[in-house]
Amino acid sequence: MNEANDFDISEVDWRVGVFDALSFPTLILNTDSTILAANKKFYERNNATKTQIVGRTCKEIFSEDKSLKHLSCSGSNCPLQRVLSSKANQSVVHKNVAEDGEIVWEERVFAPIFGSDGEVKYVIESLRDITKIKHLEKKYSDVRELIDKVVQSSVSAIMAADRKGEIILMNKAAENLFGYSVQDANLVNIEDFYPPGTAREIMKKLRDKNIGEAGKLPSTQVKIINKKGDQIPVEMTAAIIYEDGHEAATAAIFNDLREKQAVQKKLEETEIQLFQSEKLASLGRLAAGVAHEINNPLTSILLYGNLMREKLEANHPLSSNLSYILEDAERCKDIVKNLLAYSRQTRPAKNIFYLNNLISESLRLIRDQKLFMNVKIIKDLDECQILVNADKNQLCQVLINLIINAIDAMEGNGTLTLKTYRDSQAGKAYIEVSDTGNGIPQENLAKVFDPFFTTKEVGKGTGLGLSMAYGILEENHGKISIKQTGPTGTTILLELPEEKVTNGFQFMSIG
Repeated sequence: MNEANDFDISEVDWRVGVFDALSFPTLILNTDSTILAANKKFYERNNATKTQIVGRTCKEIFSEDKSLKHLSCSGSNCPLQRVLSSKANQSVVHKNVAEDGEIVWEERVFAPIFGSDGEVKYVIESLRDITKIKHLEKKYSDVRELIDKVVQSSVSAIMAADRKGEIILMNKAAENLFGYSVQDANLVNIEDFYPPGTAREIMKKLRDKNIGEAGKLPSTQVKIINKKGDQIPVEMTAAIIYEDGHEAATAAIFNDLREKQAVQKKLEETEIQLFQSEKLASLGRLAAGVAHEINNPLTSILLYGNLMREKLEANHPLSSNLSYILEDAERCKDIVKNLLAYSRQTRPAKNIFYLNNLISESLRLIRDQKLFMNVKIIKDLDECQILVNADKNQLCQVLINLIINAIDAMEGNGTLTLKTYRDSQAGKAYIEVSDTGNGIPQENLAKVFDPFFTTKEVGKGTGLGLSMAYGILEENHGKISIKQTGPTGTTILLELPEEKVTNGFQFMSIG
């Protein structure tokens, strides 16, 4: 190119070759938008000759040719004018509908050609078909939009953080789980979402090739910390995101385990209760059979033994031996009585009565009052008159058994506390029997309600008391459990449905 206003590109053959070799239709424009030259690709595309193009303005060419009409521009929208004012590259994208109805995208790229004085002398314009690029952009945009919708609509919490530990992605489920909004999360480091040391341990596992695939953490259970500071058990999977082989970010998916663990715990408790009920029912049938088989010969032993004692003189050498026989027979009779009570299959005879009165009645029914000689009794009874609908006699039997057990645990010296209270919202009434004994050993806690389990000496207990209490409470739609035990004593909790007061109800008052 020379410095004259006349532009004769043919003088520089190699530049013409380069110009014609360009893969895009290209024009060289004067500053007044006159076309000075066009490359071979431009002529082929528009099926035009040099005389039809050179010397005319781009506006004329684009406005006359229907296929180029969509490229025409004017005024401040003219990229050529922007190049002249900014002395920098400019571009504009045009959308057109081809004859076959397909949408075509074209980009006009303008670049300045400077003279020796540093001013824009010419402008080179290229026409580029960017339809494929636009389609790819649209496809990519649609995919991103779909992925974003999937992430945001996921019931699992999804979160990602950069190498500095700053949150870069958080879906709605993650906001609900952690208690942070996306804006709040930007102020918190990823390590703050875990107990101390947990985040580093997770990263260590992610990089460990021996734990699954490197950069991926298989499903594992951890605890996270929400905004309130609560620790929440979750099941998580995680992955490292790489760029050019380097760690760029981490992403994790969390599933809240609280509901699952609660259901699992409830299921385990139900299975244990079912197993216990089946075991009690089986043992009850066995006990009933054994009791009836023993009862007949035992009755004969007692009958003929008493007849013999009546006929023996007081100082007869066999008199004391006979007394021992009858004492043991009486003890067997009590055991049989307990077995029959344990195996009963009759429904409880329910009545409505005051829970506080049950405490006083049970204490009064204990025949051997000498048991309380060195025992301090505290009655911490609810001020409200709590009503329950249950078998009064059965519950008295349970309470008496628990009181005697408590006194035995304290070896006749300590404090016995009997407490009643209620939970109106839950509709529950409670009795607590507490002693100041040495507590129940940890290894015995799972067996205390098993039939025939006892820690008492041989001859001092049958091991049926607590198992009978368990069955009685179940029959009355209640529960019995060890609330607390330790070196300072044991508290046993009885739970019963509270009876709501209604007009015209009738109840049995006791005590």
